[in-house]
Order: sequence, then C-alpha cells, then structure tokens
Amino acid sequence: MRFFIDDLPVIFPYDYVYPEQYQYMCGLKRSLDSKGHGMLEMPSGTGKTVSLLSLIIAYQQFYPGRRKLVYCSRTVPEIDKALAELKRLMEYRQQQGCQDENFIGLGLTSRKNLCVHPRVSMERKGAVVDARCREMTSSWVRTKAQTVGNIELCDFYEKIQTMETSELLPSGVYTLEDLTDYGKANGMCPYFLSRRVIPMADVIIYSFHYMLDPKVAELVSKQFERDSIVVFDEAHNIDSICIDSLSIDINERTLRASTASVERLGERVEEMKAENSEKLRDEYDRLVEGLRDALAARDEDLVLANPILPDNVLHEAVPGNIRKADHFVRFMKRFIEYLKARMRVMHVVAENTPSFLKHIREVTYIDRKPLRFCAERLASLVRTLEITDLEEYGALAKVAGFATLCATYDTGFMVLFEPFESDQSTISNPVLHLACLDAAIAIKPVFQRFHTVIITSGTLSPMEMYPRMLEFAPVVQESFTMTLARQCFAPLVVTRGGDQVTISSKFEVRNDPAVVRNYGNLLIEMARVVPDGIVAFFPSYLYMESIVAMWNENGVLKDVWKHKLIFVETPDAAETSIALQNYRAACNNGRGAVLLSVARGKVSEGIDFDHNFGRAVIMFGIPYQYTESRILKARLEFMREAHQIRENDFLTFDAVRHASQCIGRVLRGKTDYGLMVLADKRYSRADKRSKLPRWISTCLTETSINLSTDMAIGLMRKFLKAMAQPFELSSQLGISMWANEHIVQHGGRGDVVATDAAAAMEVDQVS
Repeated sequence: MRFFIDDLPVIFPYDYVYPEQYQYMCGLKRSLDSKGHGMLEMPSGTGKTVSLLSLIIAYQQFYPGRRKLVYCSRTVPEIDKALAELKRLMEYRQQQGCQDENFIGLGLTSRKNLCVHPRVSMERKGAVVDARCREMTSSWVRTKAQTVGNIELCDFYEKIQTMETSELLPSGVYTLEDLTDYGKANGMCPYFLSRRVIPMADVIIYSFHYMLDPKVAELVSKQFERDSIVVFDEAHNIDSICIDSLSIDINERTLRASTASVERLGERVEEMKAENSEKLRDEYDRLVEGLRDALAARDEDLVLANPILPDNVLHEAVPGNIRKADHFVRFMKRFIEYLKARMRVMHVVAENTPSFLKHIREVTYIDRKPLRFCAERLASLVRTLEITDLEEYGALAKVAGFATLCATYDTGFMVLFEPFESDQSTISNPVLHLACLDAAIAIKPVFQRFHTVIITSGTLSPMEMYPRMLEFAPVVQESFTMTLARQCFAPLVVTRGGDQVTISSKFEVRNDPAVVRNYGNLLIEMARVVPDGIVAFFPSYLYMESIVAMWNENGVLKDVWKHKLIFVETPDAAETSIALQNYRAACNNGRGAVLLSVARGKVSEGIDFDHNFGRAVIMFGIPYQYTESRILKARLEFMREAHQIRENDFLTFDAVRHASQCIGRVLRGKTDYGLMVLADKRYSRADKRSKLPRWISTCLTETSINLSTDMAIGLMRKFLKAMAQPFELSSQLGISMWANEHIVQHGGRGDVVATDAAAAMEVDQVS
C-alpha cells in the first residue's frame, strides 16, 4: 500500500498497516525531521522492523541528501532477518514503480561467517579464521610475496584489490547468504567486499558491537557521515552492552599468557633490529609526531571518536619511555609483574582508578601517561613487526587495554581484586576486574557524532530510565499500545497456589516445599490445559536446577510427562540448540512440550515462540540480578550519585524488563495468541506493574492480578476457548488494521492515486 506522512510518500509492502505501525512511523519521522534522538517502544510482533525500514527508505529517497541508515541488531539471525525484510521491501518498491537507482543494502559480520576460502573457511574458531586470513592478506605479507615466490595469498582478496570500489558490487540488497554466494561466483572475498562497499551503501545492518565497542568501531564505523541515521533495534539491554564493551577481567592464566607474549614480542624486536632496524626507527619518528596517522581525517569529521582515547590525547607525542620498541617491551613486563604481585593478595580490594594508579606509581614508579598509550603503542608495534597471528597476543592486548582504560578515566570505573570465586570458596582463583560503571561512556561518542540515534524495542519501560543512564535527551519519546480486534494475549499474575500459600522466588521462601509444590502444580495444570508448547522461565540456572531436582523427587515431572515432553536449556549453546530443535519437533507432531529456560539466557533473547511453539509463557519469580555482586553494588552506588537513580528502582526496572522480554516471546503477530503468566506475589504490586511495557500493563485488569492457581486455570480455559472460535480477517479492518480510507478517517493522507480512482467510480455511479 501507499500513504503519506505529512508530505512524505511511504511505500509499505503489505495491503494493510497496523495503527501502531502508522503511529510509530509518524514518531520516527518527527525524530528525523528535527535531526534529534528518539526512543520508541512498540509491542512485540507488530512489524517494528518493516515499519522502520519503510519509513527511513522513503525518507532517504524522497528528500535530498540521501542520509545513510546504520541499523544495529544483536545477533546474526536477527541481522539476516532484517536484511531479508529490506530485500522484500525494495522488491515491492520496484513493483510499485519506484526508481531507487544505485541503492545498496548489505550486512556486515565476522570473517568466520563470510569466509569463502576453501581451507580457512573450514576452521571452527573465529580467532583462528582471523589469524589465517591476516597471514594471507596483510600488506607486508603481500609486499613480501612480490619478491619471495612461495608465499600463499588469498586469491579472493587479491581480486578485490585490482578493482575500483564502484565496480565491486551491483546495486541491490544482499543478505549474508547472498553476499557469500556473490563472492563465490565472482571469486571475491565477501568480508572485505562488504568492508570496501560500506562507504557507498545506503543501508548497513550489523551488530551493536560494531558501533559501541571502541576496538571494532574504529575499523568499520569511522567513515559514516554526521547526518547518518543510527538505529539500535531490540535495545532494551543497551546499557549492559555499553558496560560490557569497556569492562575487562584478568585472571592468572591471562597474566601467564601475557608474560609469554611479551617475551615473544621482545624476541621479534631483537630479530627486526638485526634484520631491518630502519623500520623501528621510522616507527619511532612517527610516534614523536603523534599517535595517529589519521589525524587529518579526524579533523575533517570522518572518524568515530574512540571512547578509550579522547581526541586530545591522540594529538600528543607518545611518552619517551615507551617510544622505543625494546623500552616498551620492558615497560609491559614491569606492569605485568606488578599485576601478578597485586593478585597474590588474599583479601578483596576495591578501589577507583586514581587510587590504583597512585599505588602503581608508589610501587613501580610507572606514571599515568605511558599507561594511557599502552593499547595504541602495542597496536603500532604489532604492525611494525608485521605480526599476523594476533590470537597469540590476545592476552597481552587485554592487559594493555586495561592499562589504557585505567589511565584515561578517573570516574565511571572500578578496579576490583577478588582472590576467590565466591565468599564460600577456599581455593584461590584470583580475578582482577576493571568494571565499567557508566554506560554513557561507550555510547556518548555515538550521540555526539550523529544527528539522529533511534533506540527502539518492545520492552523499554519505564522509558525515563534510559536518558538518565545514557545521558542523552530524546526529542521523541513514545510508547505504543497494541490495537486488537480480539484480545489475543492474556497476561495473568498468579500470587498463590490452590492451598492459598503465597508463591514467590524471594530468597527467604524460594526453597520452601509449599512454594515449590505450588509452582509444580501450576505447571502440571497448565500442561493439562494448554495445547502445544509451553515455555517456562526461571530467574537463574541455580534456581532452576534446585526446583527441577525437587520436582523430580516429589513426582511433579512425572505428572507433566503424562501431558507433554520436557526439555531444558543449559549454559552450553550446542546442548540448548538441540533441546530447541527437539522442542519444536514435539510441538509440530502434536505431542506437545515444555521448555524450561532461564531469564537472561539464550532462549529469552531473540528466539521467537510463535503460534504452536508457544501458547503460554510462565515466568517463575522475578529475575533480579545477584545483589551480593560487588560490581553490581558499585554500579548501583555510581548511579545513585551520578544519575540520582535509587538502587531499588534500578534493580526492579532491570528485573521487570527481563521478565517482559521473556513473556513477550509468546506473541509474534496479531494472528498469534498466547498466555503470559507471571507467577510471583510481587507482580501484583503497583511498583512492579508500572514498570511493565504499556502494551502489557494496559491489559492487566483487576480480575487478573491476584489469582490462585485454580482461578488462573479457569481464566486460561476461557481464553483458549475464545481463541478457538473462527476469526475473520475482515473483522480487524478499521480496528487493528488500516487501509487507506482508515488513515484518512484518522486525519492522515491516503494514497492519492487510490483516492482519485474511488472518486471517479462515484461520479460514474451518480451519472
């Protein structure tokens, strides 16, 4: 269909549009028009991706300037799904007569996912693929191959180097599979092909880390223009991703590997001194001038700022005591020995970065300034020494990154030494954590760099929390509800069992036999009543294991088995993948199945349980983080002081957004239906309910928030009976689906062509 938002003609690749899709596109356009940031929450399964792409592609093609879209998603399957949606949209636009000339849309992922080299692509580990690739594509290897005949190069990479960028890829949209097939057919490397074409592309779809992780962003995101549109989809966990990208954990194994790496580095330096000392002298001269060759590009506003090293530092000359290669090697040895000595401490030490640096200075006379340049100085030396197998130097790079972060930031980080894995453990296993406490550090360069950054998801409530944590001011901040011709999902809060004993995962009662028995009875009754698949979520693996063990002892599992098969998610990705596969098979063949999973696990993020794969989701308890974690305590204290966010507010917000994410898995569209069961007394409180997404909380009525197991089962039977009735698509028209005439009725502009044709028909009938 075709309609207008203000003066913008939007081509939408379906016959009808949902009202919330139309409202979402209106909010998105307001954000683009104002060149400001936006936050948009849209219900799960209502076509958020296609709405977003339809509006932004229309905006790109209609207004001059053709702003680039950088769409960030979380996982490779989600990236591929978004690319497939984009491909379908562009094909539809072509059928509608749109002249989208020279349009390129593509995705970017790791070498491991895109490599087509017959030998290298057989490797299973991503780090090994990277190392083998560099051995054949590094500039110094290729230079050496011109004089030495027996060096293997990658033919796929070499072909790209012989071609102009404009000749590499015809216009069109390429999924990751399309890109790989094109590379194989034309003898070109898909990975470097996508890297080369990125500056020309209109739409780039890739992982969050390519934008937020400073080590990766520097490589792939530096060429994007300031007016690019950046979208973070499924961004409810964006604060955690920001923090993880700048947090580093170092254990004894890391330090042992670092020592071996620095010894190898010293040997390579001595070899190069003997063979080609000119290169080391050239490097020294460059470091006197400043750290980066790319400073001119930075001044022209082309490079994404790196959160590890602020711009003013990059203009400085590298300190003299690490400028020479052998001096830097000795410097790193001294720093590693200091870390080893600190990790021999048998009690917990938590300190801020200035305190940590003060102690280093007192003990080893190492200054802050050379530590700040460690990561970049190591990268420079690795390039000078022409090292291709970077996997060997991974531990050393981690230690250098640790040093750089400590010396760069005075606030927002904590250094924590933990001699034991847990407080109860007696065997020493020391870990040194550099914990980022401020989520804004990683994302601030993105907000400063780009005019429009959109954060969107199905579970962003309460929305006022994100601008405070990430330190940005959205010009558009909206949450949309789901318009329904029939109520196709039913959220229920079960607070007590059939024996009227309160159920909860609170620490004091979580292993109470009565609570465990009532949770088991709820699962048995639901397995009896609900058809096909049921997904049950627990707050943690530990809690799931203890509950399942107790259920096994008191016969709950046997009773569930009478009605459905049981599969369990484990921390092992391969095992979970097999469990999912068998769960789907059991749902398809009519046997039915229950999948026991964990909130914050693989199943809760990005795996859809549409139609018969998920007719009900149960959330046993509230998935709070482990509140005794010292890192979490430090982060809570930081947020209280820096953002005035109270500890309990954040913990509840974090737990409820993960619970919402879990129960949202059950609904993947308006033709789907499912039950959302929140099994914990605390969900009936207003402070918990208010943090649920608006599209879920508006459907929680007084009759569904304080239920016993028997009452809940009665409501489930009634709901499933209603869902079993025939449902005509036409009954949704004008309510939960809009055609052009409904858009006009609600104050919008429909398709001009369609409206003219209807007017002509009316004239004919009158005459």
